[in-house]
Amino acid sequence: MSTVRADAFGTGPLSRAAALIHTLVTVEALLLLTAAPGLAGLFLLAPDPANLPLAALCLLPLGPSAAAALYALHHRGGDLTELRPSRVFLRGWRLGAGPALKLWAPLLGWLTVIAFTLTHFPATGLPRWWAFLLAVTGVGSLLWGAHALMLTALFAFRARDTARLAAYFLFRHPRATLGALSLLILTAAGTALLTEALPALLAAPLLLSLLRAGRPLITETREEFTA
Repeated sequence: MSTVRADAFGTGPLSRAAALIHTLVTVEALLLLTAAPGLAGLFLLAPDPANLPLAALCLLPLGPSAAAALYALHHRGGDLTELRPSRVFLRGWRLGAGPALKLWAPLLGWLTVIAFTLTHFPATGLPRWWAFLLAVTGVGSLLWGAHALMLTALFAFRARDTARLAAYFLFRHPRATLGALSLLILTAAGTALLTEALPALLAAPLLLSLLRAGRPLITETREEFTA
């Protein structure tokens, strides 16, 4: 009669898959819970360009929540018997909420200016190529924000240093940047074709994919920029 080692429980493929699903569901629920006040207000706003500043205010809680989710997903365990995703998420929120907000709030303000200018572009009197330039700048800012959010969630740098590293990694690791861009395109397409709630409903899987795409910059940051 075969015997099973006691320490083998919770480490097999099915257990790891169950651990991943449990972590994703828990992190998703906590992200939505901590960002709920802003998300509720966002869904109540009419799709009017005049509401862009209010939409930015509603999105403020999302930055710290996403940083906490990245922290929890990065530190997730594969052993079904050792899962503490809620505890890790709350630790990540406590450690990273302030630093994340220092970068997230200016980014939202900058993106609001770009979006407001594009929605009122005929009134600016600028050449059409300026609209294209603004759109490219907005996309670049979002990609910078993705890198900055990962760095803020996983490392304890000053805001200015995180901002510089995020800009540096945009070109230093093009595959990581292209990975973030592909997720941005996928999210935008799904939102346009299916529902505006899609990014919120799939936030945890999207952030996990962002972490996997960003492995090179995470590794280099740990090896080159931390003691």
